[in-house]
Amino acid sequence: MKIKITKEIFKQAVETLSKRDPDLNKFYRTSGLPLLRTRPPGYGTLLKVICAQQVSTAAARAITGRLDAISQPMTPEIFMGLSNKKVRQIGLSRQKATYGKGIAEAIINGTFSLRKIANMEDEEAVAEMMNLKGIGRWTAEVYLIFALRRPDLWPIDDLGVVKGVMGMKGLTSRPSRQELIQIGELYKPWRSAAARMMWHFTNVSRGNRGDQSL
Repeated sequence: MKIKITKEIFKQAVETLSKRDPDLNKFYRTSGLPLLRTRPPGYGTLLKVICAQQVSTAAARAITGRLDAISQPMTPEIFMGLSNKKVRQIGLSRQKATYGKGIAEAIINGTFSLRKIANMEDEEAVAEMMNLKGIGRWTAEVYLIFALRRPDLWPIDDLGVVKGVMGMKGLTSRPSRQELIQIGELYKPWRSAAARMMWHFTNVSRGNRGDQSL
């Protein structure tokens, strides 16, 4: 059975990482833990992650709020039934609407299964999800962190994580991908917990003590 992050495990993980990383320890002792944001597994959550691609937090919240007003959860069948006009009113770009409908169709015809994804190891799951148009590594990793509560993902393509690393470590320039990967090595096998703390640092720096927005 795969480990899922719970409030208790999250706290234990951060306590463990704090013993390894003085910078994380200092922030944790002054700012505490963020709320453990999770989302239900399924198409609706995956669609929301796609909606959050390359848009502001406020824009993502507005779009996902409109999706929720139509159906909670959003299902592949319901999304496929929406008119182009309705999709535009939700605020989805034509490209994201195409992605959403393509994934919905794949789920309906059985060529893609989020239930199977839930039983795969992290890298296998990421690779399988990336076979679908509209899903890159960031989208797959964020889904695994929030919906499946996987403990050891390190989404270095996320700007909030990068900013958190820079701020917590006192870096004046953005680290390279290789440097970010190397930093993440310290946090195994709890890199998802570390990522949540990086998001937390970014939010606290902005004066927002809430956690991630998905």
